[in-house]
Amino acid sequence: MFVIKKELSFIKHRKIFYIISLVLIIAGIGTGLIRGFNFGIDFTGGTRIQFDMGREVSIEEVQSVLDASNIEAEVQHAGENNDQIVLKTVQALDNDARTNLYENMFSTFDLDKDSVANAQLIGPSVGDLLKKNAIKAVLIASICMLIYIIIRFEWKFGVASIVALLHDVLMLIAFYGLFHVSINNPFIAGMLIVVGYSINDTIVVFDRIRENLKFMRKKQLEELVDKSINQTLVRSLMTSITTILVIIPLYIICGDTIREFALPLIVGITAGAYSSITIASPLYYDLTKLTEKKSKYKGK
Repeated sequence: MFVIKKELSFIKHRKIFYIISLVLIIAGIGTGLIRGFNFGIDFTGGTRIQFDMGREVSIEEVQSVLDASNIEAEVQHAGENNDQIVLKTVQALDNDARTNLYENMFSTFDLDKDSVANAQLIGPSVGDLLKKNAIKAVLIASICMLIYIIIRFEWKFGVASIVALLHDVLMLIAFYGLFHVSINNPFIAGMLIVVGYSINDTIVVFDRIRENLKFMRKKQLEELVDKSINQTLVRSLMTSITTILVIIPLYIICGDTIREFALPLIVGITAGAYSSITIASPLYYDLTKLTEKKSKYKGK
């Protein structure tokens, strides 16, 4: 394990970290709101059909078939050798439209019904339900974590950790807004995993602060929080880096579904490592300075 010999000062530069996060979040979410987030058919409703073409065909060839069928759809390659085609429409196709599309695809590319690898139809009401349930899941998870941290530590730790969690979720949404990445069900699953992972890393740092508050009473709070972050810094970095190193091969090698699940994990774990080191503990420091002079843990 590598060792960082120099004692780093996070509290002194905390406002720089706050500004970096705010700029990234505002830029990403602002871009997403102006251009429109790229919601997949899981949220907007629509039709997703995957054809096993047996060879690589050009997007233009498939697009000409769609034009002949009067269907507007997003076309993507899939499969190990780009030998599959995925069509995504923003409106659910009825039986007649799907039958017409199948016949045109079969005749143009010499396919048969066995070449239809997958077909999904999702109504817009299902997408609205998914959005509401995703927001509920994040809120419930955040409230439960807040209660747990308040019981285990004190309320300032709880508030700081929830703000850090909110930071991670917003950074994830900002990334998807900035790079126009498709948002589907795997994104929700990945986001909830990131919430759980991030709070674990934050609690490790908080636990060290609480221990040091008991044994380093003569230290200034700024020095104590910096000391605690530095004592857990290598552990936090190594845990996050090794986790991401495991996920990256999944993103590179596996198919689209696994890739949609791995990407939010990579982005979220990176944001979580950043927030647990530079956002959560400095926020605790600011809350302590702002709200009371007599903390439960007297570190100043």
